[in-house]
Amino acid sequence: MIQKKDRNLARVRRHKRLRQKISGTPECPRLSVFKSNANIHCQIIDDTKGETLVACSSVSLKLKNGGNIEAAKEVGTKIAELAKAKNIENVVFDRGGYVYHGRIKAVAEAAREAGLKF
Repeated sequence: MIQKKDRNLARVRRHKRLRQKISGTPECPRLSVFKSNANIHCQIIDDTKGETLVACSSVSLKLKNGGNIEAAKEVGTKIAELAKAKNIENVVFDRGGYVYHGRIKAVAEAAREAGLKF
């Protein structure tokens, strides 16, 4: 049986591997996604300056249940709206070492539908 910390350690290792290939620039920043059991968080990051340009989460939206697919869709839509307000259209999607499935996929598809390109 795999322990929880071992599973998270494996995810962190996958994320480090992904980050060797993915980097955010001022022209095309990185859309990073983090999920916990209760909530989901998104940030748009410029890695050259090391600063977060836009951030949104199910906590900041005060959603009743932030750990489901509907909440992920709302967060994806909101992050795209905030990005468009800052004139950000193109991003690189960073799934954070998670499988592109479920809530991660819901965030990505909602952001695409709201106008982000990646």
